[in-house]
Amino acid sequence: MKYGSPQPTAKTDSDRPGLADACRARTRALHGAAERGGIMRALLRGRVSAAGYALLLRTLLPAYRVLEYGLRRHRESPGVAPLAAFDLARAAAIEADLVALSGPEWRRSLPLLAAGGAYARRVAKGALSDGRALVAHAYVRYLGDLNGGQVIATRLSETIGLPQAALNFYRFGDVADLPALRAAYRAAIDAAGREMADPKFVIEEAAAAFAANIAVSEAVEAALLAATTIPGEESAGSIGRA
Repeated sequence: MKYGSPQPTAKTDSDRPGLADACRARTRALHGAAERGGIMRALLRGRVSAAGYALLLRTLLPAYRVLEYGLRRHRESPGVAPLAAFDLARAAAIEADLVALSGPEWRRSLPLLAAGGAYARRVAKGALSDGRALVAHAYVRYLGDLNGGQVIATRLSETIGLPQAALNFYRFGDVADLPALRAAYRAAIDAAGREMADPKFVIEEAAAAFAANIAVSEAVEAALLAATTIPGEESAGSIGRA
C-alpha cells in the first residue's frame, strides 16, 4: 500500500508550523523525560522481563481501545477525517501479544493499574464533542509506535528473546515501507491541523498525553519494584525485571 500526502485545503496557513511539528516542539522535553524514567528506561536498555513488559501492555491497552473507538466514531469529522485513511489500530495486536506473553487468562493474571484507567479516561474525554483532541493522542501513540516502537521491538527480541508471536504490537500489517507510512501519517496530522481555526488545544493535549504515558510508565515500574520486594511472595519475580 502506498501512502500519499493529503492535499492542502483552503484553510492552509503557510505562516503556521504543521501540527505534527508543533506537537513535537511542545512535547520535546516530555519525550526526553519519558525515555529517562519509569519502566521505559529499563525497556530501552533491554532490562525488563517478559512478564514486566506484559504488565506495561496491559496498562496501555484501555487507552488504545478508547482511542480507536473514538477515531472510528469521528472518522467523518473535518478535524479527524485525514486520519481515517490509516488503519493503525493496535488493540487487537496488544491482545495477541498478551496471550503469547501471559496466556489466555491474562485478564485475570495481570492487574489493570490505576494509571492505565486514568489514561483511558483522558483519551475518552478527548473523544467528546467533535473528537479533534484525539489527534493529539494519535500523534503521541501511533507516531511513537512507528518510530521508537521499532527500536523497542528490536531490544525485546535481542535482549530477552521475545518471539515474533509476542511482538505483534510493532508490526503494521503488510506495510513494507515504514518511513513512508510515518511521513504520510505526519502529513495527515498536519492536514487535520489545517481544518482547525486554532490547534493550540490539540498541542496542549499532546503534552497531556505524554504526561499520562509517563504516569503509566512510572506506575508499572513501581508495581514491579513492589512485587520484587515483598518477602515470601513466590510469584513476585514473575513480573519483575530481567
